Amino acid sequence: MQASDPAALDGKLPAPESHVQVLVVGAGPAGLTAATELARNGVSVMLIDENPLDPHLVGLDVPLFFGGRAGSAVQNQARMVEQIVASDPAYEAAFEAGVDVGLGVTCWGVYLPGPASRALPGPVAALTDGARSWTVGFDRLLIAAGARDFVAFFDGADQPGVMGAQAFAALTDRYDAFDGRRLLVYGSGELGVRTAQRALDLGLEVAALVDVTDEPRAAPASINALRAKGVAIRTGVTVTAAARGALGVTSATLADRNGVTETFACDTICLALGRIPSIELFDSAGIEIVLEAGLGGYVPRSADGISTSSPLVFGLGDCIGVSEDLPSRADIEDEARRAAAIVMASLDGSPAVIGARTVPAQDQLAYRRHVIERMLESGGHEVLACQCEDVTRGDLAGIRPPRYLGCPASTGNRRDLKSHAAEGPLNHDQMKRLTRVSMGACQGRRCREQVALLMAIYGGMPSAAVPLAGYRPPVRPLPLSVLATMAETRAMADEWPVWFGIPTQWIPYGAIGTPEEDAMLATHMHL
Repeated sequence: MQASDPAALDGKLPAPESHVQVLVVGAGPAGLTAATELARNGVSVMLIDENPLDPHLVGLDVPLFFGGRAGSAVQNQARMVEQIVASDPAYEAAFEAGVDVGLGVTCWGVYLPGPASRALPGPVAALTDGARSWTVGFDRLLIAAGARDFVAFFDGADQPGVMGAQAFAALTDRYDAFDGRRLLVYGSGELGVRTAQRALDLGLEVAALVDVTDEPRAAPASINALRAKGVAIRTGVTVTAAARGALGVTSATLADRNGVTETFACDTICLALGRIPSIELFDSAGIEIVLEAGLGGYVPRSADGISTSSPLVFGLGDCIGVSEDLPSRADIEDEARRAAAIVMASLDGSPAVIGARTVPAQDQLAYRRHVIERMLESGGHEVLACQCEDVTRGDLAGIRPPRYLGCPASTGNRRDLKSHAAEGPLNHDQMKRLTRVSMGACQGRRCREQVALLMAIYGGMPSAAVPLAGYRPPVRPLPLSVLATMAETRAMADEWPVWFGIPTQWIPYGAIGTPEEDAMLATHMHL
C-alpha cells in the first residue's frame, strides 16, 4: 500500500459551517420563487444573494455594468437591505416559508466531488459577506444568477455615464439609486424598449433610441409608443463617441454608414444590446458548457433547461439561457416552480416529468457581431477593447504586449491575430497572457464578449470559433484579507511550509546556517 503524503490535505479540512439540502444562489424573482416552493415542501433551503453589493464592486462594474451611475445611496448597506426587501413582496413569502435568506452574501466558488477535490468533506460552496469567508455544504445547488450586459466600447466609453440596461434596471428597481437624468438608449430590441419605458415612467428623459439595424428590432407598436412620447428613433447608426465632461458623459455622437453624424445631449448612454448568461459558477465548478447562439452565448448543457451535467447542480432563469424576448413575472415564477419540482425529485431519487428544452432559432451572436463590426468601421482601432488594462482594439489585433512593459526590443517576430488564425484556432485565454486583455479587476465583465468577437473579426473567423475564456474561483474580486479568514485546522497549518516544494523559503533569515535551520527542516519539512 502506498504511504500517504503527510503534507496532503486529506482528512484535514474543517467541516462546513452549515449544511442544507438545497442552496439557492440568486434571490431574483426566479430564485425567490424556487426557494419558497422548496421550503414549503419540507426541504431545508438556504437562499443567498450578493445584493446589496459592496460599493467597491459597484465601482468595478461587478457583476453588472453600472458605469459610474450609482448614486451615493449604495454606500448605506443597511438602507440597501431595506430597499431590496421592500422591492419584492416575494421576500416576505420566503421568510414565512422558513427559507434561510442571506443578503449581501456572495458565492465565489463551488467545489464538487471529483479527482481534484478528494480532500473535500463533500460538495461545498465558498461564501463571503465582504468581511469573512466560509463554506456551506449542500445536497443540491440551484443557481439563479441572472444575466449581465453585453458591452461594446466606443470613444469615451470609459467614463461615468456609459452603462448597461441590466445595471440600469438594478439601480432603478432594486436599489432606487440611479444618478442620471437624460438617457440615450443604444439597442432597439425589447430590452431597449423596456429600458426606455422604465426611464420615462420614473420621470427621466429619453433623448433617443438608436440601433445599427436598418429597422427597429422591437414590435412597431412599442416603437411608435416611444415616438409618441417624444423619443427620437434612429436606425442604421452607431454610437461613435461620448463627449467628456467633469461628471462624465455630456452627449453622444451617432454616425450612419455614410459618415453623417448627429449629436444628442445626454448624461447616460445605456447599452441595451443584449444579455449574457452569468455562467461563472457553472464553469468554475466544471459543469459542461456549450455555445448556443439562440440562448445568448455560452450556457450549461441542459436537456430540460434546468438540469446540468452534474446531478448535484441545477440552473434557473437567465443564467442558463436568455432569449431576446423578455419573460413576464408569471412565466418566471412558473419556470421556478418547475425547477423546484425537478430538484425535489432529484433529492427523492424519483423521476421527474421535465420536458425537453426548446432553443430559440434566433442568432443573438449575429446581431452582436454586426454591432462590433459597425463600431469598428466608424470608430477605428484605437478605441479601448479592455478598460481595466488599457488595451485598445489595435493592441489586440497586433497582439501587442502590455503598454507598461514598453516597446519590445525587436519587432521582427511580432505576430497578429490574422497570422495566428491562419495556423489554428484563436484562444481568448492565450490573448490574456500575451496582452492582458480581460485580465482586470472587473474579471472581463466589461470586455469579455466584445474581445471574443473582435478576435473572430480580426482573425477572419466565425464567431463560434473563439472558445470561452475560462472562469476560475473566486468568481468575484475579493481582498486577500477576506480569503484569509477561511477556517483551517491545526493539521493544515502544520504543513503549510512545504508549499511549492521549496523547503528553505520558509526558514527565517536569522535561522539560516544555524542548528535551528536543521531542526526546522527535520521537524516540518518532508523532503
